[in-house]
Amino acid sequence: MSIQVLKPKFHIDECLQEIRECLEKGWTGMGYKTVEFENAWKDYTGHKNACFLNSNTAGLHLAVKILKQKYNWSEGDEIITTPITFVSSNHAILYEGMHPVFADVDEYLCIDPADIERKITERTKAVMFVGYGGRVGKLEQVIKLCREHRLRLILDAAHMAGTKVKGVCPGTWEGVDAAVYSFQAVKNLPTGDSGMICFADDADDKLARELAWLGINKDTYARSNQGSYKWKYDVDHLGYKYNGNAIMAAIALVQLKYLDEENERRRKIVSMYDRGFADNSNIQIIKAPYAQECSFHIYEMAVPDREALLSYLASYDIYCGVHYRDNTEYKLYNYAYGTCPYAQEISGHLITMPLHMWLSDEDVHTIIKAVNAFYEGK
Repeated sequence: MSIQVLKPKFHIDECLQEIRECLEKGWTGMGYKTVEFENAWKDYTGHKNACFLNSNTAGLHLAVKILKQKYNWSEGDEIITTPITFVSSNHAILYEGMHPVFADVDEYLCIDPADIERKITERTKAVMFVGYGGRVGKLEQVIKLCREHRLRLILDAAHMAGTKVKGVCPGTWEGVDAAVYSFQAVKNLPTGDSGMICFADDADDKLARELAWLGINKDTYARSNQGSYKWKYDVDHLGYKYNGNAIMAAIALVQLKYLDEENERRRKIVSMYDRGFADNSNIQIIKAPYAQECSFHIYEMAVPDREALLSYLASYDIYCGVHYRDNTEYKLYNYAYGTCPYAQEISGHLITMPLHMWLSDEDVHTIIKAVNAFYEGK
């Protein structure tokens, strides 16, 4: 049987029971289960606010849009961001007519505060920090830097479901204006596709809810709880169809119960990889600060001959991946090519090893043995 790089594990019977409840009640859209999951997420993370959405991408767009409106940013103003991420992080900046300025990454593959400081101009308004692989990187330093320069901070926490530092969710740290999570199909807390935006400010949360529901000032669920269905509402904003639905929330409620347990298993697999590759001089392991509480959505390492290793492992039915290509290599962001030399260099060598709940210890040892055999045979 082949070994895949990413493969979600659903607690199927429990998920079906939660979904069945939605179907029996005849409520599959926004409200009911989405509210239940928002409350569960706030209890789990410590966030004061949580708005359930159809994706992390929608949340990132709302974060940029709402902060832009709140602080009167202009089109062409800059947000400093990372080149090592999925493109949605940087697309969200462009959606609002703002300009992504790329800062290099550090040894954790998170944005480097030293290069952020070098890239700050009079037009810089915010920083987009991506918790790559669940890592917290140098987020504390980035928060300090944002305070000093009066910049807003958006945390793209797509990989960070369950990441903590000394028991505290980094998205709740003072200085983080918005934290946006992903519950996409292969994330640590998988659904079909959904996300959550958690604003520090109550007014921002209220606006996010309205914008996510087409700018309507009172959603269907709220109107239905007034004793009889109230059809009358107003439209205060030009909004979007970004709301999450009860089916995805039902799955999320079940998956959340197992998140800590499954993240602990991820950490065990990571430790096995680290030990297995420790003596292989061809492999650069990407470490994580506070590794004992990291969610480890993906396990990355850098190798000198990625394509050859990928092909070799595939011949043994071991399928790896690449996360991510330096975004400045894409046509849309090519204006910044060459501005982040370390990201440009390492992105050509990154390989994503299998990491998910279907892996047995034997599978992990098989992968380690195959990788080491590739280099021993050279």
